[in-house]
Amino acid sequence: MDATVFFAVIFAAFLHASWNAVVKSSADKYLSMTAVVLGHAPLAIGLLGFVPLPAAASIPYMIVSTALHQGYQLFLLWSYRAGDMSQVYPIARGTAPIVVTVISVGLLGERLSPLEMWAVGLIAIGIMSLLLVRGGDGLRNPKAATLALTTSAFIAGYTLVDGLGARAAGSPVGFYAWEAILNALTFAGIMLVYKPGLLQRVWPEARMTALIGGGASFVAYAIAVWGFTRAPIALVAALRETSIILALLIGVFVMKERLDIGKLVSTIVTMAGAIILRVAK
Repeated sequence: MDATVFFAVIFAAFLHASWNAVVKSSADKYLSMTAVVLGHAPLAIGLLGFVPLPAAASIPYMIVSTALHQGYQLFLLWSYRAGDMSQVYPIARGTAPIVVTVISVGLLGERLSPLEMWAVGLIAIGIMSLLLVRGGDGLRNPKAATLALTTSAFIAGYTLVDGLGARAAGSPVGFYAWEAILNALTFAGIMLVYKPGLLQRVWPEARMTALIGGGASFVAYAIAVWGFTRAPIALVAALRETSIILALLIGVFVMKERLDIGKLVSTIVTMAGAIILRVAK
């Protein structure tokens, strides 16, 4: 993988881990998720004057991806209500790269070298292994596991659609800016019906989550969408999911959570996959 793309996606993974840490600290997951999604809009609107309009051919991808993002956001919230974040998140994020790889290689004709395939597998194994080292509750919670797997399907779906849409758009950042606005409006409409009164609470109660978390989330995924046009979708998707390891490190070094041997092994395996992905041809 090209060095520019590699380090840009690693930076995106760091931003992704950072906004998840912001959301994790919130007691009201609906409020924090809504704040993050709405927080995409100011940056997206501000970019419209600086990036080209996406090609008309990308509009169907934008609409489908917006629908898939609604499913992802809602099922992630429901997963967190049914199970612990430390169990739900590895299933949702660790399974998605495998699904993306199978579909992009098997159906979309993208070509990966054997070494790149091994790298994707190592990253997924490293993330999924966190299930074994961070407690067993999620393993005994079939409802949470089912919801997390459904979340993973939505992640894989919007990743593939956004990758194809960004390529069709000719302007990947322009494509995502318009999609982010559409996503924010759609999610706001859903919350208006599903959680009456929630939208009015966002600015007074969660403005920092919207500004900081939403901004970090927008930039993180804008980089990923740009990366889809510069490298195989499966490789960018897998590298992006190293965010969960970065989130673990933030937890250990910033939030002073305990680091045990299992977490260390999971981190080493995942990072080994990322290093192989960087050097593979």
